[in-house]
Amino acid sequence: MNEMKEKVLEGLLLDEGCELSLAELSRACSMHAEWLLELVEEGILEPRGRGPLEWRFEAPALQRARMVRNLQRDLGVNLAGAALVVELMDEIDRLRARLRRLEPGC
Repeated sequence: MNEMKEKVLEGLLLDEGCELSLAELSRACSMHAEWLLELVEEGILEPRGRGPLEWRFEAPALQRARMVRNLQRDLGVNLAGAALVVELMDEIDRLRARLRRLEPGC
């Protein structure tokens, strides 16, 4: 008998104004909170709040954390390398936004 396995896709839809606690971010990106602490120490994530129990991360932090997770898992990039990649991606986004402002027809 040939059985087809169904894949269940799971997602989290966040609006730009959404904020996540450290525990929520940890669950959303399927990584330990200690790993997220390392991302904060490396400057990849910038939480608001006095300490880990009070930290709040804006919605884009989830995308950044997942990008770093994928860089480490798929390419073996260390945190310093991942921080550089994230910084370069941010710069590309800024340059693209500037280009769109300068060339409104594009």
